[in-house]
Amino acid sequence: MSEGKQKDIILETDADAIRLAKTLVRVARFGALATIDPEDGAPFATRVATATDLDGASLILVSGLSAHTKGLESDPRCSLLLGEPGKGDPLAHPRLSVKAAALRLEHDSEDHARAKRRYLARHPKAKLYIDFPDFSLYRLEPKTALLNGGFARAYRLSRKELLFDSPALAGLAEAEAGAIAHMNSDHADAIENYARFFSKERSGKWQMTGIDPEGIDLALGDETRRIFFDTPLDEAAQMRHVLVAMAGQARAGLAA
Repeated sequence: MSEGKQKDIILETDADAIRLAKTLVRVARFGALATIDPEDGAPFATRVATATDLDGASLILVSGLSAHTKGLESDPRCSLLLGEPGKGDPLAHPRLSVKAAALRLEHDSEDHARAKRRYLARHPKAKLYIDFPDFSLYRLEPKTALLNGGFARAYRLSRKELLFDSPALAGLAEAEAGAIAHMNSDHADAIENYARFFSKERSGKWQMTGIDPEGIDLALGDETRRIFFDTPLDEAAQMRHVLVAMAGQARAGLAA
């Protein structure tokens, strides 16, 4: 068979592929970051801790002394591999490779304040060093991505398919922190029910770590879970109604 007639191994990107890719990004606690070494132009991969911005872009916190930071300062082009191997064959588990451009967030900016809050919600121990002068938060602006969902399940995704644009983003940037604090302090039972009903997880002291237009993020120790809303939020004011409705649905479902 000629090269021009070979079967395309890339499948047509559908809603399930997009949902899987976004799940991998949202639940990730770490990933492999590949940068370009400014000394010899060779690729250089390291492990970084990750979180996400409200729209789904990955966030990383790096030291100015690290080799990958020097690479990002020289050339912002990078690639981030996300997805944990789990049991058995590591190549049988889903993973996502994202081509991105790293944007360093200025310390006194609103973007930095939002990213810092969301990063610490995912990695609270980073509070010990996140304000050190040689540490910086970067937002990885996705360009394209390749999703490997398992054997013979490869998809290409665009920036538009990876990120979610919504009028609710601005309002959630202001309301999210208060809502999360309220849920974790006053409605721990509802959060546990979210995990048990929607993610089929065991009981435990689950914490809410993020609310964005498409869903919520939960954590129990090092375990993270993503729960998508049935319908994305069009405005931040819808958040309370949706969370209350989900709490009722989970409570009724578990009782049944």
